[in-house]
Amino acid sequence: MAAHLIVLFLFSVLKGVHSITIVSKVSVKAGKSISIPCLYHYQYTDHVKYLCKGYFWTSCRHAVKTNEPDPSGKYLISDDKKQQIFTVTVNHLTNQNTHYWCVVEINNGPDHGQYFQLLVTNGTPSLYVDHQMITGYIGENITIRCHHSNSGEMKWCRLDRNCVTGSPGSIDGTTVTAHMSEPNVFTVTMSGLKSENSGWYWCAEGDIQIPVYLTVTENTTTTPTTISITSHAVAGNGKFTTMEQWNNFTIVENKQHRASSFPPKILIIPLSVLIVIVIVVLFIWFILRHIEQSKAESSATAMVGEEVTYSEVRTKKKCSPKAGDKVTYSEVRPKKKRLPKAEGKETEVTYSVLANLY
Repeated sequence: MAAHLIVLFLFSVLKGVHSITIVSKVSVKAGKSISIPCLYHYQYTDHVKYLCKGYFWTSCRHAVKTNEPDPSGKYLISDDKKQQIFTVTVNHLTNQNTHYWCVVEINNGPDHGQYFQLLVTNGTPSLYVDHQMITGYIGENITIRCHHSNSGEMKWCRLDRNCVTGSPGSIDGTTVTAHMSEPNVFTVTMSGLKSENSGWYWCAEGDIQIPVYLTVTENTTTTPTTISITSHAVAGNGKFTTMEQWNNFTIVENKQHRASSFPPKILIIPLSVLIVIVIVVLFIWFILRHIEQSKAESSATAMVGEEVTYSEVRTKKKCSPKAGDKVTYSEVRPKKKRLPKAEGKETEVTYSVLANLY
């Protein structure tokens, strides 16, 4: 009976091994984060998936489930049912975060799990890429640089598909060239990208792999045909820790680009209306100013043409002559006599005749 149970247990484990495909060893730096893809059979699409922590299958404990998120944020999990891949992410890695299992929960039976190991180091990892999450554009090229420190065969593979080594090859109908561009750098170029090229890949050196997720989308910008990926958010930098977060970022980024690239013709009508309004206002202001200036000039002219004569009237007392005083009376008769004109003007002279009266 015991032997029968052991055989059944081994059969379940072997069945679980073939039901899930993942990487086996991943080198990563302490304090960073890493995302691991777990490919499962289509018959487990609606099953619960989880990450199990521990070296032994029989004693590992649940870290996070698709139906039970980790409240601490240490572990994340997402399930892409279309591609039959669930992705687990471990944040803030330490030397104690090394042994894990990708597991599919089986109802009324033993769960199916696949083991992987994280090689956590305080220094530079033995195999790493510039960015774990990258984006390419349909019809264009993309280049991935795999940095390694050990000597071994380098290859570029798609999860559960074929691999390309040093010679040119093809993955899903896309041309792939891989070569050592410089010491300890394995350069991979994928040409003529298609939407079906989106998915998980890995760069491998011996038995160590580093997963890379490629998103292929439409190019809405005027970038060159060949793209060398040098800066994208990585799950390891704490910004994007799941595929869902990465895809949401890509959607928002595309929406912002479309919003900022509106056609300039939209501005023509508002600008034309504004120009017409400015011209009308200036015309009215010019007319009103001209009218005010005309009124001011007319008033000044009227004031200049008028001649004003001022006269001063003073009263003078008349004194009666005293007795015995000798009085001389005179009669003044005006007599006009014209003299020669002086400087073109006539001068009026008044003469008087004095007569002594006794």
